[in-house]
Amino acid sequence: MQVTPVSSTIAVLDADARAAAARLVERLRARVPRVHCITNSVAQAFTANVLLAAGVVPSMTIAAAEVGAMVGSADALLINLGTLDAERRAAAEVAPAAAKALARPWALDPVKVDRSPPRLAFAQGLLERGPALVRLNAGEFAALAGAAASRVEVAAAARRWRCVVALTGEADIVSDGTRTLTLHNGDALMTRVTAMGCAETALAAAALAVEPDPWLAATAALIVFGVAGERAARSSHGPGSFAVTFLDELHNLTPELIGAEARVTP
Repeated sequence: MQVTPVSSTIAVLDADARAAAARLVERLRARVPRVHCITNSVAQAFTANVLLAAGVVPSMTIAAAEVGAMVGSADALLINLGTLDAERRAAAEVAPAAAKALARPWALDPVKVDRSPPRLAFAQGLLERGPALVRLNAGEFAALAGAAASRVEVAAAARRWRCVVALTGEADIVSDGTRTLTLHNGDALMTRVTAMGCAETALAAAALAVEPDPWLAATAALIVFGVAGERAARSSHGPGSFAVTFLDELHNLTPELIGAEARVTP
């Protein structure tokens, strides 16, 4: 039996991720997927604008009576726990069942679960309802996974939760339990604009709608988001101009730019 060298496998993953990111911008613009976003009140407007800039059609209702129909008319779902009031909680209870019944992929953003035990318990329940992707930061990961964030623990969590885990920070780690890559695009200004992380998860949800491999979808979305952030930072004077320029850069990205500027390591 011939054994594939580890270096060759890594090179294939790197190439696959770069190619998926380059394809993503074209696929979103060509297919114009719909993403239903149950997201927090702080993030709604920016999230919608990011999706629109990428060629995606967002919907934002949090009325539980409407959520099933809205998920049914969408291609993917985002559940973000940033402002977990009673109405959003009710919507988030309804949405996963609708997504499962209609075979719609969905992404979970367990915002601030490390700060609130009730929120943590709610997120743990959602993990059992079949998200394709969980995107979170190191503190949120530690609370949900019960372990400090690392490549090994991210991969272990992906296997345990049976979904892709995207850990974002200074560098991003994306794993499905078998394939793991570290992504290095982005800029510090991204931490100075509210809802950047929330919008990143929304873009990943959109990627799930056009890329059948959830690991490639998540990896591609984070690369695209990071490249747009780096390019926006080069011509911005601070957080205000950065937020606007980010939308422009995302809108104007090409496969060639992504291929040239993506930075990926095993």
